[in-house]
Amino acid sequence: MSTVGRLIVVVLFEGVDLLDVTGPPEVFALLRRETDDATAYEVVLAAETLAPVTTSAGVRVLPDLTFEEAAARNIDTLLVPGSVEVDGERRVHAVVDPTVVDRVRTLAGRTRRVASVCVGAHILAAAGLLDGKRATTHWSTAQQLAADHPAVEVDADPIFIRDGDVWTGAGISSCLDLSLALVADDFGETLALRVARQLVMYLKRPSGQSQFSVPLEPVSTTRRVEDLRHHITRHLGSPLTLADLAASAHISERQLTRIFKAELGTTPSAYVESARVERARHMLESTDATLERITSSCGFGTTDTLIRAFRRRLDTTPMEYRRRFRAVPSELPS
Repeated sequence: MSTVGRLIVVVLFEGVDLLDVTGPPEVFALLRRETDDATAYEVVLAAETLAPVTTSAGVRVLPDLTFEEAAARNIDTLLVPGSVEVDGERRVHAVVDPTVVDRVRTLAGRTRRVASVCVGAHILAAAGLLDGKRATTHWSTAQQLAADHPAVEVDADPIFIRDGDVWTGAGISSCLDLSLALVADDFGETLALRVARQLVMYLKRPSGQSQFSVPLEPVSTTRRVEDLRHHITRHLGSPLTLADLAASAHISERQLTRIFKAELGTTPSAYVESARVERARHMLESTDATLERITSSCGFGTTDTLIRAFRRRLDTTPMEYRRRFRAVPSELPS
């Protein structure tokens, strides 16, 4: 049993996204439940001073040490969260503080590996840590990252990317996937999957998996559409025809189509197919279910319909997807 944990330093600054800060430490803490080594990681929060930092959610967080104190430590992983602002046209922009950039650049030189969470990639890029590297960020700021930093190869599709000793994560919730990947890198896939089970995740998603899945689509602004989305998710094995959905929402089929187009930018039938493909993906990744069972469970009707949907949306077949993304059977959570 080790006596000193791998030191993970999480960067804090005013307006930082709260989940970026709290999500990864939760993953690292859960590791202790799955191993006898209670000191696998030591996670500390570092800021310019020891004064409370106000996050984007308005929650104040207390740093454990200053940046200068962190620089004197033997840092294993530097974790850089992000922050955004929304303009008058509801466009999202990553916020980059030059002082934080300087601190990150200094700390990175004393660190084994660096990882950004969500739009934290913009800070890494500003510090010159992504030049010549492939990186990702939240889809809403990917164009900004590419425009501001042409030396970075921006790929907005994966949920996280590793390029050497630099890791970048996509959406906010993808911080869990990124953290699980760091655990797998340090302690192996089996232990990472056991932690994933504690998080009630299907399993650790591969880095190549797209962040553009059904749960990550924009949330609608009306309760009616949100209720319909939940209804669809709960009844994927049912026909879910246009008439079924309209009856569930107590509106006409024409009105339903208009609402989906305005709120989600798609048709009801296309959305249902997307949700079914998403459910099938999870089953292919995490179970031994046959294509016939997946077809029935996800409401595709026939396996040919399932295969055509995968080719149309993912440019692959279900079995090809399983071979690429499924964990080995011995590592699947029970």
